[in-house]
Amino acid sequence: MSLYKFSPEPINTNQPLSSNLFSRLQTDILTGKIRSGEKLTEQRICEQYSVSRTPVREALRQLETDGLVESIPNRGAYVIGLSEQDIDDMYQLRKIYEVQAVRWAVERITDKELDQLEETFEFMEFYTMKCDKEKMLNINTHFHQLIYSASHNRMLQHMLASYQIYIKHIRTTPRDDDEYLRTVFDEHRAIFNAIKARDAEAGARAMEIHMDNSKARSIK
Repeated sequence: MSLYKFSPEPINTNQPLSSNLFSRLQTDILTGKIRSGEKLTEQRICEQYSVSRTPVREALRQLETDGLVESIPNRGAYVIGLSEQDIDDMYQLRKIYEVQAVRWAVERITDKELDQLEETFEFMEFYTMKCDKEKMLNINTHFHQLIYSASHNRMLQHMLASYQIYIKHIRTTPRDDDEYLRTVFDEHRAIFNAIKARDAEAGARAMEIHMDNSKARSIK
């Protein structure tokens, strides 16, 4: 099956072509639409997206840097994808970084950032009560991003943003029942309360529990 049937949407002209191509190809690889071992050819990608070879080559270089593609001399670029071990390692590393982000956020969060986090938490509560899974989980992502920002560590923010992209695409579809949303919300309540109380140890414990549960929910 050809990979070029998986991305029917037009190129987003508001982004650089190479970045847009990279995101589209990355998504198809992470979701398994482009299978491990499949060859990526410049010519066919150019034809699909009506772009020149320059942005295609840059996108392929980015995919290789990410470890999703391997360029073999005289043969071309082949998809590597993610193994089960890769995914397990990713979850473990993400947990380490998320816990550290909470510790630093407790120490470094400003009053304005805490107000933003509280407002986001209240929106999470509202959409949990409304049983709106899509909006609640989108705000969930924003909640974590605010913690990354409050850590005031750019390297950590960059790494966790990358992990979020990967986890978003490789995890299974969340359950639809109300209990699932309440459980996720309660885990975030513990994280928020610890940050608000400036309790780094409680925040670290709450985030570690959340990460372990998130992994268990995502890879069932």
